[in-house]
Amino acid sequence: MPLSTAEWIAIGACVAAGIALLVAGLAWWKLRAVRTSQLVLLGGGKQDLVDFAVSLQGRLDETYRKFDELVGGFAQLDRRVDGVVSRVAVVRYDAYENTGGHQSASVALLDASRTGVVLSAIQGRDYARIYVKELDEGRAPVSLSPEEQDAVERAMKSRQ
Repeated sequence: MPLSTAEWIAIGACVAAGIALLVAGLAWWKLRAVRTSQLVLLGGGKQDLVDFAVSLQGRLDETYRKFDELVGGFAQLDRRVDGVVSRVAVVRYDAYENTGGHQSASVALLDASRTGVVLSAIQGRDYARIYVKELDEGRAPVSLSPEEQDAVERAMKSRQ
């Protein structure tokens, strides 16, 4: 006996319902997999990965800020260190013939840019004289004696 049109419609409806149930089951299964992944990401009530990433970014930003402060501090320290007396030399000599003992001396006290002073103490038999000459980046307003120039050169070689 052949099937009537109503019977064919009923069979088609059953097949469509079965396919719809199959699609709904697949969608439910995929949704469950997404929710499981979401619980891993969000933590399910505990601190989640998003909060951890945000706090980690905050700590990283703070670390960069402190690092920049340190770099600035080191730059300032470098400028201060360059301005201190860091190069020193003493040259002893006989300023006058027949005095002996290298009783005269020139002392150079300089910073990294050859700025500072040269002190010279000239010792004679019955007197002593002290001279102070300023240097500004290696230039003196008055000429330096050979011994004073030697003290400056030795000072600049003493620590580089």
